[in-house]
Amino acid sequence: MLQTALREDALTAASEGFELRVGLPWIRSMPLSGVAGLWVEIDGVPLAAGELAVVLGARNVPADSLQAEPGWWFVQDRLVLAGRRKLRGGVHALAIGFQLLVPYLQAGPGSPLVLPFHLEARLELDGAPVPSVSRDVA
Repeated sequence: MLQTALREDALTAASEGFELRVGLPWIRSMPLSGVAGLWVEIDGVPLAAGELAVVLGARNVPADSLQAEPGWWFVQDRLVLAGRRKLRGGVHALAIGFQLLVPYLQAGPGSPLVLPFHLEARLELDGAPVPSVSRDVA
């Protein structure tokens, strides 16, 4: 699961900065409201809260506002993170972290299981596309 969360073609340039497509590192689709504490670090420098959004169709949602979203992150889809930072061409060291609140598994009385995820990869900006059936979360 973790091996496919950041594919070789996950990092692309965008007009405002970059987009990073992240696969769900879990065995089942999850509600977007279960994603919390999302952060991204590029080349050792963390993105500030205002520099990171999640692209949901035609909307950019602040990364810390996913708990209010009604949609789903399906296992085969990629969550698109939009960063407001221009990147130079070449390879970049990426680190991403977030928590998944699993609503159907309890960690204790009345509280869902919370799984922390930390992903790291060295990715080339606008690397060669990888054949896939994945779509962006909308």
